[in-house]
Order: sequence, then structure tokens, then C-alpha cells
Amino acid sequence: MFLTLTTTGTPDRPATDLGFLLHKHPDRAQAFSTSFGTAHVLYPEADEQRCTAALLLEVDAVALVRRGKGKGRGGAPDAALAQYVNDRPYAASSLLAVALSNVFSSAMHGVCKSRPERAAEPLPLRVAIPALPARGGPDLVRRLFEPLGWTVTVESVPLDTEFPEWGDSRYVRLELESAVRTLAEALRHLYVLLPVLDDAKHYWVAPDEVDKLLRAGEGWLPGHPEQKLITSRYLSRRWSLTREAMDRLELLRLAETDDSDVEEIDNAVAAEAEQEEKPTPLAVQRREAILTALRDGAAARVLDLGCGEGHLVRELLKEPRFTEIVGVDVSVRALTIASRRLKLDRMGERQAARVQLFQGSLAYTDKRLGGYDAAVLSEVIEHLDLPRLPALEYAVFGSARPRTVVVTTPNVEYNVRWETLPAGHVRHRDHRFEWTREEFRTWAGAVAERHGYAVEFRPVGPDDPEVGPPTQLAVFTLTTTTTATSTEKEAKAA
Repeated sequence: MFLTLTTTGTPDRPATDLGFLLHKHPDRAQAFSTSFGTAHVLYPEADEQRCTAALLLEVDAVALVRRGKGKGRGGAPDAALAQYVNDRPYAASSLLAVALSNVFSSAMHGVCKSRPERAAEPLPLRVAIPALPARGGPDLVRRLFEPLGWTVTVESVPLDTEFPEWGDSRYVRLELESAVRTLAEALRHLYVLLPVLDDAKHYWVAPDEVDKLLRAGEGWLPGHPEQKLITSRYLSRRWSLTREAMDRLELLRLAETDDSDVEEIDNAVAAEAEQEEKPTPLAVQRREAILTALRDGAAARVLDLGCGEGHLVRELLKEPRFTEIVGVDVSVRALTIASRRLKLDRMGERQAARVQLFQGSLAYTDKRLGGYDAAVLSEVIEHLDLPRLPALEYAVFGSARPRTVVVTTPNVEYNVRWETLPAGHVRHRDHRFEWTREEFRTWAGAVAERHGYAVEFRPVGPDDPEVGPPTQLAVFTLTTTTTATSTEKEAKAA
């Protein structure tokens, strides 16, 4: 990804002041590490008359998928080819917007102790971006930048210059020129509008994105004619966040119109009024999805395989319909914590009769697991090395054979939505792999076919239209009571 910022000057107001404003010296090429690659800042030209600062973002496309402290992501590399072959290293997107914010943070806030007067005054600026995805084409680019005082030169990039009949791609070459904007304003425009034009973000959009949008949009977003589109796209079309942002923008507009403070306008609700509910944590949503699947299957006797510290067991105990609950884990320490969390030593006799915890490995068959209505493998399979999955498969589906099996596992495609997750890293240091939706469905379908189960897939958490939900869930339902085949016995031996 590549972007240049150019300004002109005079002997008394030299163009090289751009180096002071950006806090990056024109005589030095500098590199800055990010979670998704390396950002380079250099100056192709720098003299009194003309100065150009270039930001080159080298995106590590392989690390975005594969880097995870040396651990791979799955067993079907051909199916994941699209994760490596894409436009991310070349086309400006939210990756470049975040790099702008990180590398030019002080400039974006208008802070320059060496040249405070220059930071506060408009500069003759020219911004050039050679490859920018624009879902909406050149017309949308003009609608976004021209109301902000920019002179826009935008050119569609053809799909293939050798075949003009194929038409244009979704990419454009963009040049912006203005003499009425400060450098800080220009950077804030780019920070917001680059991901808006791409109509996608590489990380999960959390509620704090509303604050980021309002900070970067201060002074220009409340009156922008495309305010609603900008807000919706910037917040990845999350309607609740978009509504909150629009409400706050309207308050800002009213306050500006009345020459009042926002606090004076926003007096319709008492200070002690109930605050908006916080988003439900993914772990809670996951447990509720599991409970729903167990209720749908009319399960009464349930195995929690890989129960960990007993969070799901505790939720199962709250519902009388689950008459027998067994938590199994290979870790004695986890079982000790679960016992303490469940307060087994102080539990009433009737309640204690419903639950038991014991140590066991899912890599081996265990007669104690037979005869139950349902088994749950919640965030378990990704902790096993791929060659050991057949052993778990046989122990659960071939030997124990509960009527219902519920399996949850992370969706690796969703990882790009987690802003705090470094590119290419798995969600937990002990994860041996994380599967795409296609990889998980392929594995689950093969397991169901081998062992006489039907399988249904359900999303857990927000179902993103591009990358799916953060957690994928499969519900296996037994359709046949056939005994283990020779293939299954071979899997057991493996």
C-alpha cells in the first residue's frame, strides 16, 4: 500500500516544514512495526519549494494467516489459498488507515511543538493514492471528498488493459488537492474515508469505534451530506452502533446551531437513567447456543468433554431438565478449579447427585462415557494436534455414541475483525489450528457420514456477511445405531 503527501512552500515558509508537522525527519527513512506488517516513511523529495512524504505499508500477507507462534491454521491449505492471494498488500484499506493513525498520531491531533503556527494553518496539500478500492466508483469518491474542500481527480483502474471490454475494476487512482485544509484535517479525512470506500475493516468493530469516528470526524462529519453512509460503512453496518453515532452527531449539530454545549442539549434523560446494556460476551453467547442445542435435542444426561474450569457445567446445573451432568477434563488443576467454582463441597445432597467431575483423555476410549443423551465439545478440538483428531473422533462418535454431540470451534476467517489480535496469530497460544468455515464443515460432514450422524451448522455471535460468525457450531444427531466399522477401529488404533 502506498500513499504520498505533498506540499509546496516559499523561503520564509519552506515546504520542508512538513517534516516537523509529521514528526518525521526528511533526511531519514524510518520503519515502524505494526501487527500486520511494516510501515515505512520516506521523502522522495524535500526542499524549500516542494516536499513529499511517502507512507509505504508492507503487509505480511502470509503472516496474516499463518503466523501464530509457529502454529499452523488447518489441514486444507489449498482451500485457504484465497487467504494468501488477495489485494491486501497493494490496495489502500483500513490497514493503511490504522497505519496512518499509528505513524502520524501527533500530526493527526494537530500537535507540533516546533511549528505550532504551521500546524494550525491550512497548507497547500496534494494526496496521491495509486490503488484504492472504491465500492461505489469514482462518483462516490467525489461525493465523499468534494464537500470537504478537496479537488478530486479520480480514475477507474481497468480489470485488464489488454481486454478493455472487460470493463473497470473496483479500484481507482486518486489524487486530492486542497489549500484550505490543515494537515491534521487531511489525515483525519483519510483515516475515516479510506475504510468507508473499501466498505470493510480488517478487525472487529467494537463499541469504542463510535468514539474513534466522532473524534476523527470532529468539525466535518456532522455537516457532511453523506454522513449516514459514512457512519454506516465505517461501523461495518452494525445498526446499533450506527444509530448511536447518528444520535450523537445530531446532538453535535444542534449544539453547534444553538452555540451551546452538548450537555445543555442532551438534557432529556436524567443522569441516573439506565445506561445502554454492554454487548454480551462471546463466551456467554456460546454457552447459550450450546444450551439451546441441548434443549432442542431433549437431552437430560449430558457430558461436558473438556469441561475446563466448569463454566458450562455451572449453567447446566441451573436447569432442572439436565438430570445428570458429567464434566471430563485431562487437567487435574482445571478440575480442582471447577470443583471450587461449583462449590461441590457445600452443595446440597440432591443437587450434588446431579453432577460429577472426573479426569479423562479424549484421545482414548472410555467406558464411563457411554449411554449419555448428549456430549459437548466446546472449544476443544483446536487444542489437539491434527493427527490426534481421529482418536478423539472415534472415542466420542464411534465408542461413546451419544444421541447428540455439540461441537464449537473458532472461525479463523473472523480473526481479521479483532483489532487487538496481531495479524496471523491464533486466538489462544495453545491452539494447534483454527479452521475456516469450509474446513470445519468438511471435517464435520466426514465425521457424520462415517459414524451415522446428521449434522447441522449454526452461527454463534454476530454473523458477518463477509467472514461469518466468530464461533462456528455443529450439532450432530445420531441417525443409526450401527456398531463400529473396521475403519473406525483403525482410527481408534491410530
